[in-house]
Amino acid sequence: MSLGGGGGAMQQIQQQLQALEEEKEAIRTEIQGVRNEKSEVDEAIEAVETLETDDTVQVPLGGGAYVRAEIQDMDAVVVGLGGGYAAERDGEGAVESLERKKETLDDRIEELEAEIEEVDEETEELEQRAQQAQQQQMQQMQQMQQQQDDE
Repeated sequence: MSLGGGGGAMQQIQQQLQALEEEKEAIRTEIQGVRNEKSEVDEAIEAVETLETDDTVQVPLGGGAYVRAEIQDMDAVVVGLGGGYAAERDGEGAVESLERKKETLDDRIEELEAEIEEVDEETEELEQRAQQAQQQQMQQMQQMQQQQDDE
């Protein structure tokens, strides 16, 4: 193996390490998004459990604007089911639906954390390969130096 080839291998390993780090960062970002969604579900559960008919709430309109509204019927809570679908549930049914959604989000977080562990294992393997390649390069350089000294 020539020294140039060893350098190319090191460059390739460095590129792979960079790609793995970017993948890990993307997974971390996704985990944070899922955690944020889970936090919103927790807030929704708390609201369903504490609000009552005739309570006044502030409803977001978008763009940071809100309007005050009076709850007409807490036994008619519309809950998103996913895929753009929603269903009307009573308070207890709404909480059950939201709890199931939370469990799904927890499962997704676990999957993503497992992906990070896999990326960490790949990174460790590549770092070991890089270290071996570097050691081989050093040995080759020492051998070349010895050959030059012998001449």
